[in-house]
Amino acid sequence: RPCGNVRPLVPASRLAAGLHATEDDIPLGERKTVTDFCYLLDKSKQLFNGLRDLPQYGHKQWQSYFGRTFDVYTKLWKFQQQHRQVLDSRYGLRRWQIGEVASKIGQLYYHYYLRTSETSYLNEAFSFYSAIRQRSYYFQVNKEDRPELVVKKLRYYARYIVVCLLLNKMDLVKVLVKELSDEIEDYTQRFNTEDQLEWNLVLQEVAAFVEADPVVVLNDNNSVVVTSNRLQEGSVPPLEQGMVVGQLVLADALIIGNCNNQVKFSELTIDMFRMLQALEREPVNLAMQPSKQGTLEPNEKPAKRENPHKYLLYKPTFSQLFTFLSASFKELPANSVLLVYLSATGVFPTGNSDYEGPYDFGGVLTNTNRDVVNGETVQKRNQAQKEMHCLHPGDLFPFTRKPLFVIVDSSNSAAYKHFTNLFGQPLVCLLSPAVYPKSVQACSEACGKG
Repeated sequence: RPCGNVRPLVPASRLAAGLHATEDDIPLGERKTVTDFCYLLDKSKQLFNGLRDLPQYGHKQWQSYFGRTFDVYTKLWKFQQQHRQVLDSRYGLRRWQIGEVASKIGQLYYHYYLRTSETSYLNEAFSFYSAIRQRSYYFQVNKEDRPELVVKKLRYYARYIVVCLLLNKMDLVKVLVKELSDEIEDYTQRFNTEDQLEWNLVLQEVAAFVEADPVVVLNDNNSVVVTSNRLQEGSVPPLEQGMVVGQLVLADALIIGNCNNQVKFSELTIDMFRMLQALEREPVNLAMQPSKQGTLEPNEKPAKRENPHKYLLYKPTFSQLFTFLSASFKELPANSVLLVYLSATGVFPTGNSDYEGPYDFGGVLTNTNRDVVNGETVQKRNQAQKEMHCLHPGDLFPFTRKPLFVIVDSSNSAAYKHFTNLFGQPLVCLLSPAVYPKSVQACSEACGKG
């Protein structure tokens, strides 16, 4: 999303005129301070907007651009701290503008987490989002007759909630949801806007998401157990005797969510949320202290990557999915495994075939613009033709040239039952049950799968 309509940058002379002073009345040093701030603010917006144009796949192309963006925001954040008095009097700096800069820094850290899968950056994002709330940067927004400023505040809350969900701060999530609900109610009452239904839908989605988490399962005694998803120290089961450690490492994972009518928030379904956490270790608490918030250091890489790199694909088209698969396959390091997690609506074969090959059992659905009625796709093509929006088992065969781990969570997971290992590389294919046993249907509904 763009940097936002941060207060328009105007020449120092016009700023001075607005303060009932001539340009000559403003000391040269203060004029330079305003000019330098305007330059940094404009540069930060340009770089932030440019993040949208970076390729979403690949490990290396984006790093230098992120580094430059962080550098500019570091300078901007320090500059507004060091020259607050001059910027208040000569530029008219508002607290919501400071909050907007802090919000962008939080977004940078969040997207850096998505790019690297290092959970420590989630803590950094949380630190800046938390500071915005604690310091009431957006407090005065509600007193101004500018709906676009209120929308900035609402979007900040939505992003803050996503980060808190990923950090399992569920108590804080509930507080933020209540605050967001109050803010939306005030927003819709004050302004006759067209996005009222959209914001109400955001509230409904996050409420359903909170209700569906944490995971509730049944153990062997049919008693309910609440589980934690992330790996913790000492929680990894010991290896069986004789097993060798370190032969293969999980390096990349594609987490794909395309189930109809599933609980979701933003572009994260409940299945995607749980799987991405299952592939992460509990984050080390490296939240920045207020005294450190002038420093952004994303380039300080850990000595060793703690978590496998992940791509989160919400309702991708077949071409998007195949592009990301190809990029991961290309960049997969030696002695590494690519994991593909498919949580998607099943696509079943339309007729019997004399030859049952890898494209005759159906598969799972990829995104399409065709109509969906009661959760089922409406078939409009010739029944004799294959479903073009389906990911068939055969579509994954080329990627078995390297070690591959496939998890299929679908009503048609059985389509992958005869997955063929053509190249002799390590291959694992885990398939979900096609239906839930009656004894656990209530549990599945509590988990957001109903």
